Amino acid sequence: MNVQEYAAQDAVGLRRLITEGAVSAAEVETAARAAIESVDGRLNALVMPLFDTPLQSAAGGPLSGVPFLLKNAGPYAQGVPFDIGTRLFEGAVAPADALVTKRFRAAGLRMLGLTNAPEMAISFATESRLHGITRNPWDVARGSGGSSGGAAALVAAAAVPAAHGNDGAGSIRVPASCCGVIGLKPTRGRVPVGPFVGEAVYGFGHEFVLTRSVRDTAHLLDAVSGYALGEKYGAPDPPRPYVEELDRDLGRLRIGLVTEAWSGVPVAPEVSAAVQTLARRLERMGHILEPAGPSLHGEDVLRTYVPLSTAFFASMMAKSPKAPSKDNLAAVSLALLDEAAQLSVLELQAGFDVANTICRATGAFFSDHDLLITPTLAQLPIPHGTLRYDDPSHTLSSWLESIFEFGPFTAAFNISGEPAISLPLAQSESGLPIGIQLVAPFGREDRLIRLASLLEKDMPWHDRRPPVHVG
Repeated sequence: MNVQEYAAQDAVGLRRLITEGAVSAAEVETAARAAIESVDGRLNALVMPLFDTPLQSAAGGPLSGVPFLLKNAGPYAQGVPFDIGTRLFEGAVAPADALVTKRFRAAGLRMLGLTNAPEMAISFATESRLHGITRNPWDVARGSGGSSGGAAALVAAAAVPAAHGNDGAGSIRVPASCCGVIGLKPTRGRVPVGPFVGEAVYGFGHEFVLTRSVRDTAHLLDAVSGYALGEKYGAPDPPRPYVEELDRDLGRLRIGLVTEAWSGVPVAPEVSAAVQTLARRLERMGHILEPAGPSLHGEDVLRTYVPLSTAFFASMMAKSPKAPSKDNLAAVSLALLDEAAQLSVLELQAGFDVANTICRATGAFFSDHDLLITPTLAQLPIPHGTLRYDDPSHTLSSWLESIFEFGPFTAAFNISGEPAISLPLAQSESGLPIGIQLVAPFGREDRLIRLASLLEKDMPWHDRRPPVHVG
C-alpha cells in the first residue's frame, strides 16, 4: 500500500481492506507513518516523533489496525509523556490510561503519536511557546483552530483517517471548521472523561474524535460510548448502534436557524450565507425551517466560563510539582492563577447559576424543536497570531472574550450538554473551509448522524483537498 492508496481510505475502508486480506495492518501502519511524516514538516501538528511502536491495542477490535493519534492534553496513555503545551508539565508521564484510551485500545486503533494543542488547551488557536504553531493545510498562513488543532490538521491532510480530540468550549468543532473535517461533541456523559477528573471543566469537557467521513464518526462513537462505573454523568442509551443510523429516514424535522451570535459579535457574510444555503436545501427536502434559537443572553457564556475556567484550570496547574513562573507559563495562564487566588465561593456559585439559565434555555428550545443550525465560527480561519495567549495585557475575561468573538456559537452547548457536530458543508470564495454546526436535543446523536449522512451525499465535501495533502 502506497501513501496515495492509504490517503484515499477512511477508517472503515482501511479496516475492510485489512479484514479482506488485501493489505496487512503492518503495511497500513508503514503507509501511515510515511503519510504523517510527509506533511508534518509543513503543518507542525505533532509534538514529538512518532512512537517507535504503536500503543498496544486489541487485535480483534472493530477498527483493529486503523492508524490513530492522541491529543497532547493528557494524561491519556500509561507511560506516555504529555505536557498540555506548557513547560509547567514538561516531563510529566501518564500514570495510567484514561477511560477513553482504554476504549480506543479495545477498538483496535493503532495509536502512533501525540498531536499539538495550545497551552492548557484554553484557546481556539493551536499556538504555544513550547511547541509552536500548527498550520492549516488549506492555508499555512492561517490557524488550524484549537484546541484540537493538531488532530484536525492531520486528518484534513489525510495523514490519518481519524484522531482524538476533546472539547471544553468548542475545541473539537472549531478546528473541524477551520480544517474542513467532521467534529462531533457528544452528549454529556456519552463518552467517559475519567478517571483523573470526576468531570472535565465542571461537565463542559467532552472526549471524542475528528474524522473525514460520517460513517467513521458513527463507528467510532459506537466503539467508545457508554457509561463507565464511577463517572459522574451518563447519557441515555441509543435505540440502536449509531452505524445503523447511516442513511436512515429522518422524517420531517422542525429546525431552528441562528445566523447572528447571541453575544452580538459580527458574523462574516460568507459564513451567514453558507448557513442560509443549507437552510434552503433542508426546506427543499421537506423540513420546517424557522429563524429561532435558545433564548440566551449575550454575556451568559462569558459569565459562566470566567469563574469556572479560573477554578478548574488553576486546580489543574496546581497538580504540577513545578512552581508556576514566566519561564513555564504564558501570560494568560499566569493571569488565570492570579485571578484564582482572588476568586470567591460566591463568584464561583454565580457561574453555576448562570450555567443553569443556559441549560434551561436550551432545554426549552428543544422541547419543541428537533434540531438547531448555526455557524460553527463567526469568521473564516484566522491568521497566526490573531489570538494572543502570551499578551500580558489580557485578563482571563478579556482572553475568553477574544476567543468567543471568533467562535461564539459552540460553548453554550458545552454548558448545556447537548450533542453538536460541525460539518464541512461550504467553502469561501478564497477556498477556505466553512463549518456549519448542527445541534440536537440531549442524547440524540442518532439524529445528527442521520442528517450528517444525508448531507454528506447531498452536499459532498470529499472531492475537496487542501494544498497540504498526502494524496
